[in-house]
Amino acid sequence: MSYRILAVAACAFMAHPFAFMFAQSGETKAEKFPNPPKDYDKKRDGIERGKLETVEYDSATVGAKRKARVYTPPGYSKDTKYPVLYLLHGIGGDENEWARSGAPDVILENLYTDKKAMPMIVVLPNGRASKDLTARDPIPKQSPAFAAFEKELLTDLIPFIEKTYSVKADRESRAIAGLSMGGGQSLNFGLGNLDTFAWVGGFSSAPNTKRPADLIKDHAEASKKLKLLYVACGDKDGLFRISEGVHKMLDENKVPHEYRVIPGGGHDFKVWKSDLYHFAQLVFRESASKKKGTEE
Repeated sequence: MSYRILAVAACAFMAHPFAFMFAQSGETKAEKFPNPPKDYDKKRDGIERGKLETVEYDSATVGAKRKARVYTPPGYSKDTKYPVLYLLHGIGGDENEWARSGAPDVILENLYTDKKAMPMIVVLPNGRASKDLTARDPIPKQSPAFAAFEKELLTDLIPFIEKTYSVKADRESRAIAGLSMGGGQSLNFGLGNLDTFAWVGGFSSAPNTKRPADLIKDHAEASKKLKLLYVACGDKDGLFRISEGVHKMLDENKVPHEYRVIPGGGHDFKVWKSDLYHFAQLVFRESASKKKGTEE
């Protein structure tokens, strides 16, 4: 076993207060984030389906109409208020990337059938706030649009979703997560807007992630307001250092979080689908609230 894996195991042991109890009792602790079961991302026969649709909203930020995909869970009713997950794509994607390669509807429907996740609305936006930029444009040209999406998300897209769908419009009913570039956006926007989001997830976050020291202004406030902060990456991913650096900063400042290292994991949808599988089971549940084991 390599030194890095041993170090990660030691950090995980210290990060979770219940680990000591299991060690003392001699019991074997179940792996916290095991590999998802077989066919967790495959359509099952005979179960209820949700609906995945494309919507257009007015973006005052860019002065144009913009598209997003929206998933409503099985049995969606305007008589029920639902929490919302904003799920962001990577640098080469758009509002279709998760639906095309990540099977978010299938993963969630299987979890709902097994009663392992809370019904939620999932919004899949185009994370570049621009009239005409696409994934084919040079990255330096796209970068300002990725940053500008924070304003559009807060002032245009969230209000549209909360006007159009039957949702709970409070911070504890909003989550933001994403893969790669979208993971960086999720950490930047989520941790920078704790009055808007209580649940934050970064999957294999890319170098657009702010420097760890700049991610959180007030660590004590973040510790109190966050219901869940999930940071994950494969240990074979070339961007592993980004997530590792965020984890170290959070540990040093005693900000409760879940840190997942996927053994053998690369920078791909095999990892990101498994992240969604685990993240979806944690969000919008009281049991996923931050643990009280870290004293300020």
